[in-house]
Amino acid sequence: LLIGQYPLVQNVTVTEGGTANLTCRVEYNDNTSLQWSNPAQQTLFFGDKKALRDNRIELIHASFSELTISISDVTLTDEGMYTCSLFTMPVRTAKAYLTVLGVPEKPEIDGLTKPALEGDQITLTCITQGSKPAADLRWFRNEKEVKGAKEVNASGKTFTVRSSLQLRVDRNDDGVAYTCRVDHVALAQSPQQATEVLEVHYAPRVEINPSLAVPQEGQYLKLECMSKGNPSPDPVLWTKDGGELPDLDRMIVEGRELTFTSLNKTDNGTYRCEASNHLGTSSAEYVLYVYDPNAMGQHGTDHALIGGVVAVVVFVTLCLIIVLGRYLARHKGTYLTNEAKGADDAPDADTAIINAEGNHAHAEEKKEYFI
Repeated sequence: LLIGQYPLVQNVTVTEGGTANLTCRVEYNDNTSLQWSNPAQQTLFFGDKKALRDNRIELIHASFSELTISISDVTLTDEGMYTCSLFTMPVRTAKAYLTVLGVPEKPEIDGLTKPALEGDQITLTCITQGSKPAADLRWFRNEKEVKGAKEVNASGKTFTVRSSLQLRVDRNDDGVAYTCRVDHVALAQSPQQATEVLEVHYAPRVEINPSLAVPQEGQYLKLECMSKGNPSPDPVLWTKDGGELPDLDRMIVEGRELTFTSLNKTDNGTYRCEASNHLGTSSAEYVLYVYDPNAMGQHGTDHALIGGVVAVVVFVTLCLIIVLGRYLARHKGTYLTNEAKGADDAPDADTAIINAEGNHAHAEEKKEYFI
Protein backbone atom coordinates (compact mmCIF):
# COMPACT_ATOMS: atom_id res chain seq x y z
CA LEU A 1 0.00 0.00 0.00
CA LEU A 2 1.41 3.32 -1.08
CA ILE A 3 1.72 6.15 1.44
CA GLY A 4 -1.11 8.66 0.85
CA GLN A 5 -3.31 6.04 -0.83
CA TYR A 6 -6.42 7.18 1.06
CA PRO A 7 -9.71 8.47 -0.39
CA LEU A 8 -10.46 12.14 0.36
CA VAL A 9 -14.03 13.56 0.47
CA GLN A 10 -15.95 16.62 1.74
CA ASN A 11 -19.36 17.07 3.32
CA VAL A 12 -21.96 18.61 1.00
CA THR A 13 -24.96 20.84 1.72
CA VAL A 14 -27.63 21.32 -0.93
CA THR A 15 -31.05 22.89 -1.07
CA GLU A 16 -34.04 20.66 -1.66
CA GLY A 17 -34.62 20.38 -5.41
CA GLY A 18 -31.00 21.28 -6.19
CA THR A 19 -28.07 19.17 -7.43
CA ALA A 20 -25.43 17.62 -5.17
CA ASN A 21 -21.95 16.82 -6.49
CA LEU A 22 -20.01 14.13 -4.57
CA THR A 23 -16.26 14.00 -5.27
CA CYS A 24 -13.79 11.39 -4.06
CA ARG A 25 -10.06 11.82 -4.74
CA VAL A 26 -6.95 9.82 -4.04
CA GLU A 27 -3.40 11.15 -4.31
CA TYR A 28 -1.66 7.88 -5.21
CA ASN A 29 -3.38 4.96 -6.85
CA ASP A 30 -2.04 1.79 -8.43
CA ASN A 31 -4.99 1.22 -10.76
CA THR A 32 -7.39 0.46 -7.92
CA SER A 33 -11.11 1.26 -8.42
CA LEU A 34 -13.13 3.88 -6.52
CA GLN A 35 -16.77 3.42 -5.53
CA TRP A 36 -19.62 5.64 -4.22
CA SER A 37 -22.45 4.13 -2.17
CA ASN A 38 -25.52 5.75 -0.57
CA PRO A 39 -26.67 5.79 3.10
CA ALA A 40 -28.49 2.48 2.48
CA GLN A 41 -25.12 1.00 1.40
CA GLN A 42 -26.33 0.61 -2.20
CA THR A 43 -23.56 1.07 -4.76
CA LEU A 44 -24.17 4.07 -7.01
CA PHE A 45 -21.07 3.93 -9.20
CA PHE A 46 -18.14 1.49 -9.30
CA GLY A 47 -15.53 3.33 -11.30
CA ASP A 48 -17.36 4.52 -14.39
CA LYS A 49 -19.97 1.77 -14.16
CA LYS A 50 -23.44 2.80 -12.92
CA ALA A 51 -24.78 0.32 -10.41
CA LEU A 52 -28.13 1.81 -9.29
CA ARG A 53 -30.98 2.54 -11.67
CA ASP A 54 -31.83 6.11 -10.74
CA ASN A 55 -32.06 8.67 -13.53
CA ARG A 56 -31.17 11.46 -11.12
CA ILE A 57 -27.67 10.04 -10.55
CA GLU A 58 -25.05 10.73 -13.20
CA LEU A 59 -21.31 10.32 -13.68
CA ILE A 60 -19.33 13.55 -13.88
CA HIS A 61 -15.73 12.24 -13.87
CA ALA A 62 -14.11 8.85 -13.40
CA SER A 63 -10.38 8.02 -13.23
CA PHE A 64 -8.02 6.20 -10.92
CA SER A 65 -7.49 9.42 -8.95
CA GLU A 66 -11.06 10.79 -8.88
CA LEU A 67 -14.69 9.69 -8.94
CA THR A 68 -17.29 12.47 -9.08
CA ILE A 69 -21.03 11.85 -9.39
CA SER A 70 -24.09 14.14 -9.23
CA ILE A 71 -27.55 13.70 -7.75
CA SER A 72 -30.16 16.06 -9.21
CA ASP A 73 -33.60 17.00 -7.86
CA VAL A 74 -32.41 16.20 -4.37
CA THR A 75 -35.11 15.36 -1.82
CA LEU A 76 -35.00 15.21 1.96
CA THR A 77 -34.80 11.38 1.74
CA ASP A 78 -31.42 11.71 -0.01
CA GLU A 79 -29.87 13.15 3.15
CA GLY A 80 -27.39 10.99 4.99
CA MET A 81 -23.86 9.51 5.03
CA TYR A 82 -22.35 8.62 1.63
CA THR A 83 -19.26 6.38 1.44
CA CYS A 84 -16.35 6.44 -0.97
CA SER A 85 -14.36 3.15 -1.02
CA LEU A 86 -10.88 2.51 -2.40
CA PHE A 87 -10.52 -1.20 -3.09
CA THR A 88 -7.06 -1.81 -1.76
CA MET A 89 -6.19 -4.59 0.68
CA PRO A 90 -7.64 -3.75 3.13
CA VAL A 91 -10.37 -1.52 1.68
CA ARG A 92 -10.00 2.12 2.60
CA THR A 93 -13.13 4.31 3.02
CA ALA A 94 -14.07 7.96 3.56
CA LYS A 95 -17.51 9.26 4.51
CA ALA A 96 -19.23 12.46 3.36
CA TYR A 97 -22.47 13.70 4.88
CA LEU A 98 -25.06 15.11 2.48
CA THR A 99 -27.22 17.72 4.20
CA VAL A 100 -30.45 18.66 2.44
CA LEU A 101 -32.03 21.99 3.36
CA GLY A 102 -35.82 22.12 3.42
CA VAL A 103 -37.04 25.28 1.69
CA PRO A 104 -39.74 27.10 3.70
CA GLU A 105 -42.99 27.75 1.89
CA LYS A 106 -44.17 31.29 1.24
CA PRO A 107 -45.64 32.57 4.51
CA GLU A 108 -49.32 33.32 4.98
CA ILE A 109 -50.86 35.84 7.39
CA ASP A 110 -54.15 34.91 9.08
CA GLY A 111 -56.40 36.65 11.59
CA LEU A 112 -56.85 39.96 9.77
CA THR A 113 -60.34 41.44 10.05
CA LYS A 114 -61.23 43.81 7.21
CA PRO A 115 -62.14 46.35 8.18
CA ALA A 116 -61.15 46.43 11.84
CA LEU A 117 -62.78 48.94 14.19
CA GLU A 118 -60.78 51.37 16.29
CA GLY A 119 -60.16 49.78 19.69
CA ASP A 120 -60.42 46.19 18.43
CA GLN A 121 -57.96 43.59 19.72
CA ILE A 122 -56.71 41.48 16.81
CA THR A 123 -54.10 38.73 16.51
CA LEU A 124 -52.10 38.32 13.30
CA THR A 125 -50.61 34.85 12.77
CA CYS A 126 -47.88 34.08 10.24
CA ILE A 127 -47.30 30.45 9.20
CA THR A 128 -44.58 28.82 7.08
CA GLN A 129 -44.10 25.09 6.50
CA GLY A 130 -41.43 22.79 5.08
CA SER A 131 -38.32 24.43 6.51
CA LYS A 132 -35.27 22.42 7.57
CA PRO A 133 -33.76 23.55 9.86
CA ALA A 134 -36.62 25.55 11.38
CA ALA A 135 -37.04 28.97 9.77
CA ASP A 136 -37.05 32.27 11.61
CA LEU A 137 -40.07 34.58 11.32
CA ARG A 138 -39.80 38.34 11.77
CA TRP A 139 -42.54 41.00 11.85
CA PHE A 140 -42.33 44.56 10.53
CA ARG A 141 -44.76 47.44 11.01
CA ASN A 142 -44.11 49.36 7.82
CA GLU A 143 -40.29 49.25 7.89
CA LYS A 144 -39.81 49.00 11.67
CA GLU A 145 -39.33 45.57 13.24
CA VAL A 146 -41.77 44.52 16.00
CA LYS A 147 -41.63 41.50 18.29
CA GLY A 148 -43.88 38.47 17.75
CA ALA A 149 -44.37 35.21 19.69
CA LYS A 150 -42.83 32.23 17.82
CA GLU A 151 -43.83 28.56 17.97
CA VAL A 152 -42.00 25.67 16.22
CA ASN A 153 -43.48 22.21 15.52
CA ALA A 154 -41.77 19.25 13.81
CA SER A 155 -43.57 17.74 10.81
CA GLY A 156 -41.55 14.69 9.86
CA LYS A 157 -38.13 15.91 8.74
CA THR A 158 -39.27 19.51 8.35
CA PHE A 159 -40.73 22.15 10.63
CA THR A 160 -43.86 24.29 10.76
CA VAL A 161 -43.18 27.70 12.27
CA ARG A 162 -45.82 30.14 13.54
CA SER A 163 -45.45 33.66 14.87
CA SER A 164 -48.27 35.69 16.43
CA LEU A 165 -48.62 39.43 16.84
CA GLN A 166 -51.27 40.93 19.13
CA LEU A 167 -52.53 44.42 18.33
CA ARG A 168 -55.03 46.89 19.74
CA VAL A 169 -55.72 48.92 16.64
CA ASP A 170 -56.49 52.64 16.47
CA ARG A 171 -56.78 55.25 13.73
CA ASN A 172 -52.98 55.41 13.44
CA ASP A 173 -52.99 51.78 12.19
CA ASP A 174 -55.21 52.61 9.22
CA GLY A 175 -53.20 51.99 6.05
CA VAL A 176 -50.24 50.48 7.95
CA ALA A 177 -48.51 47.52 6.27
CA TYR A 178 -47.66 44.53 8.50
CA THR A 179 -45.06 42.23 6.91
CA CYS A 180 -44.04 38.73 7.98
CA ARG A 181 -40.60 37.77 6.68
CA VAL A 182 -39.07 34.29 6.58
CA ASP A 183 -35.31 34.11 7.08
CA HIS A 184 -33.65 30.78 6.22
CA VAL A 185 -30.31 29.50 5.02
CA ALA A 186 -31.99 27.89 1.99
CA LEU A 187 -33.36 31.26 0.85
CA ALA A 188 -29.91 32.89 0.76
CA GLN A 189 -30.31 36.56 -0.16
CA SER A 190 -33.98 36.40 -1.19
CA PRO A 191 -36.16 35.95 1.91
CA GLN A 192 -39.84 35.12 1.47
CA GLN A 193 -42.42 37.47 2.89
CA ALA A 194 -46.14 38.24 3.08
CA THR A 195 -47.71 41.65 3.67
CA GLU A 196 -51.17 42.73 4.82
CA VAL A 197 -52.37 46.33 4.93
CA LEU A 198 -54.69 47.17 7.82
CA GLU A 199 -57.93 49.00 7.23
CA VAL A 200 -59.28 50.58 10.39
CA HIS A 201 -62.66 52.31 10.61
CA TYR A 202 -62.96 55.16 13.13
CA ALA A 203 -65.31 57.99 14.04
CA PRO A 204 -64.51 61.43 12.60
CA ARG A 205 -62.62 64.25 14.29
CA VAL A 206 -63.27 67.81 13.13
CA GLU A 207 -61.44 71.14 13.30
CA ILE A 208 -61.99 74.48 11.51
CA ASN A 209 -59.09 76.34 9.90
CA PRO A 210 -59.74 80.04 9.07
CA SER A 211 -57.76 81.80 6.33
CA LEU A 212 -57.56 85.04 8.39
CA ALA A 213 -56.38 85.61 11.97
CA VAL A 214 -58.20 88.97 12.33
CA PRO A 215 -61.21 89.19 9.94
CA GLN A 216 -62.08 92.75 8.85
CA GLU A 217 -64.97 94.24 6.95
CA GLY A 218 -64.73 93.82 3.18
CA GLN A 219 -62.15 91.04 3.38
CA TYR A 220 -62.31 87.55 1.82
CA LEU A 221 -62.52 84.74 4.43
CA LYS A 222 -62.42 80.98 3.94
CA LEU A 223 -63.32 78.54 6.73
CA GLU A 224 -62.08 75.01 5.98
CA CYS A 225 -63.67 72.12 7.85
CA MET A 226 -60.96 69.46 8.34
CA SER A 227 -62.71 66.18 9.11
CA LYS A 228 -60.77 62.94 9.42
CA GLY A 229 -62.65 59.67 9.67
CA ASN A 230 -62.93 56.28 8.01
CA PRO A 231 -65.20 55.91 6.11
CA SER A 232 -64.68 59.50 5.00
CA PRO A 233 -67.43 61.72 6.49
CA ASP A 234 -68.69 63.41 3.32
CA PRO A 235 -70.46 65.75 3.10
CA VAL A 236 -70.06 68.05 6.11
CA LEU A 237 -72.90 70.21 7.51
CA TRP A 238 -72.43 73.96 8.16
CA THR A 239 -74.75 75.90 10.52
CA LYS A 240 -74.78 79.39 12.05
CA ASP A 241 -75.91 80.09 15.63
CA GLY A 242 -77.67 76.71 15.74
CA GLY A 243 -79.69 77.27 12.56
CA GLU A 244 -79.28 77.18 8.80
CA LEU A 245 -76.84 79.47 7.04
CA PRO A 246 -78.37 82.71 5.73
CA ASP A 247 -79.08 82.70 1.99
CA LEU A 248 -76.50 85.26 0.85
CA ASP A 249 -74.73 85.54 -2.50
CA ARG A 250 -71.44 86.38 -0.78
CA MET A 251 -71.58 83.24 1.44
CA ILE A 252 -70.63 80.12 -0.56
CA VAL A 253 -70.45 76.47 0.56
CA GLU A 254 -68.25 74.22 -1.58
CA GLY A 255 -67.61 70.77 -0.18
CA ARG A 256 -65.83 71.27 3.15
CA GLU A 257 -65.26 75.02 2.66
CA LEU A 258 -67.40 77.98 3.74
CA THR A 259 -66.36 81.17 1.92
CA PHE A 260 -67.27 84.82 2.61
CA THR A 261 -66.44 86.91 -0.46
CA SER A 262 -66.85 90.24 1.42
CA LEU A 263 -67.23 90.29 5.19
CA ASN A 264 -69.52 92.66 7.12
CA LYS A 265 -70.86 92.95 10.67
CA THR A 266 -73.98 90.90 9.87
CA ASP A 267 -71.72 87.84 9.46
CA ASN A 268 -70.86 87.87 13.18
CA GLY A 269 -71.87 84.66 14.94
CA THR A 270 -70.91 81.09 15.82
CA TYR A 271 -70.33 78.80 12.84
CA ARG A 272 -70.47 75.06 13.36
CA CYS A 273 -69.16 72.27 11.13
CA GLU A 274 -70.47 68.73 11.72
CA ALA A 275 -69.27 65.47 10.18
CA SER A 276 -70.69 61.96 10.58
CA ASN A 277 -70.08 58.37 9.59
CA HIS A 278 -71.59 55.09 10.82
CA LEU A 279 -69.31 55.14 13.89
CA GLY A 280 -70.23 58.57 15.22
CA THR A 281 -70.54 62.33 14.81
CA SER A 282 -68.07 65.11 15.55
CA SER A 283 -68.25 68.89 15.30
CA ALA A 284 -66.19 72.05 15.73
CA GLU A 285 -67.18 75.70 16.21
CA TYR A 286 -65.66 79.00 15.06
CA VAL A 287 -66.78 82.34 16.55
CA LEU A 288 -66.61 85.01 13.84
CA TYR A 289 -66.24 88.64 14.84
CA VAL A 290 -65.76 91.09 11.98
CA TYR A 291 -63.64 94.12 12.90
CA ASP A 292 -64.01 97.65 11.48
CA PRO A 293 -60.54 98.50 10.10
CA ASN A 294 -61.07 102.24 10.81
CA ALA A 295 -62.13 101.61 14.39
CA MET A 296 -59.12 99.34 14.83
CA GLY A 297 -56.82 102.23 13.77
CA GLN A 298 -58.62 104.71 16.12
CA HIS A 299 -58.44 102.21 18.95
CA GLY A 300 -54.75 101.94 18.41
CA THR A 301 -54.33 105.75 18.63
CA ASP A 302 -56.56 105.92 21.72
CA HIS A 303 -54.58 103.19 23.39
CA ALA A 304 -51.31 104.99 22.72
CA LEU A 305 -52.74 108.30 24.08
CA ILE A 306 -54.12 106.61 27.21
CA GLY A 307 -50.80 104.87 27.76
CA GLY A 308 -48.93 108.20 27.57
CA VAL A 309 -51.31 109.90 30.05
CA VAL A 310 -51.00 107.03 32.50
CA ALA A 311 -47.18 107.21 32.32
CA VAL A 312 -47.21 110.98 33.06
CA VAL A 313 -49.59 110.54 36.01
CA VAL A 314 -47.42 107.79 37.49
CA PHE A 315 -44.29 109.94 37.12
CA VAL A 316 -45.89 113.00 38.77
CA THR A 317 -47.22 110.85 41.62
CA LEU A 318 -43.78 109.42 42.31
CA CYS A 319 -42.27 112.93 42.37
CA LEU A 320 -44.88 114.12 44.88
CA ILE A 321 -44.26 111.14 47.11
CA ILE A 322 -40.50 111.82 47.13
CA VAL A 323 -40.94 115.57 47.89
CA LEU A 324 -43.50 114.92 50.63
CA GLY A 325 -41.28 112.28 52.20
CA ARG A 326 -38.32 114.65 52.34
CA TYR A 327 -40.48 117.47 53.80
CA LEU A 328 -41.87 115.21 56.56
CA ALA A 329 -38.41 114.01 57.47
CA ARG A 330 -37.10 117.60 57.79
CA HIS A 331 -40.12 118.77 59.84
CA LYS A 332 -39.69 115.89 62.24
CA GLY A 333 -36.03 116.82 62.82
CA THR A 334 -36.94 120.46 63.56
CA TYR A 335 -39.59 119.40 66.05
CA LEU A 336 -37.19 117.15 67.92
CA THR A 337 -34.56 119.96 68.03
CA ASN A 338 -37.06 122.47 69.51
CA GLU A 339 -38.24 119.86 71.97
CA ALA A 340 -34.71 119.49 73.29
CA LYS A 341 -33.88 123.23 73.70
CA GLY A 342 -33.12 124.11 77.35
CA ALA A 343 -32.58 120.52 78.28
CA ASP A 344 -28.84 120.55 77.70
CA ASP A 345 -28.10 122.99 80.58
CA ALA A 346 -30.60 121.54 83.06
CA PRO A 347 -29.16 119.95 86.22
CA ASP A 348 -31.85 117.23 86.28
CA ALA A 349 -34.68 115.77 84.22
CA ASP A 350 -37.50 117.77 85.88
CA THR A 351 -35.76 121.05 85.21
CA ALA A 352 -35.17 120.00 81.61
CA ILE A 353 -38.89 119.34 81.11
CA ILE A 354 -39.83 122.66 82.73
CA ASN A 355 -37.29 124.46 80.53
CA ALA A 356 -38.67 122.75 77.43
CA GLU A 357 -42.21 123.71 78.43
CA GLY A 358 -41.04 127.24 79.06
CA ASN A 359 -39.60 127.34 75.61
CA HIS A 360 -42.91 126.22 74.19
CA ALA A 361 -44.70 128.89 76.18
CA HIS A 362 -42.19 131.46 75.04
CA ALA A 363 -42.67 130.39 71.46
CA GLU A 364 -46.40 130.75 71.80
CA GLU A 365 -45.96 134.21 73.31
CA LYS A 366 -43.66 135.09 70.40
CA LYS A 367 -46.27 133.88 67.96
CA GLU A 368 -48.96 135.97 69.67
CA TYR A 369 -46.71 138.97 69.75
CA PHE A 370 -45.87 138.78 66.09
CA ILE A 371 -49.51 138.19 65.20
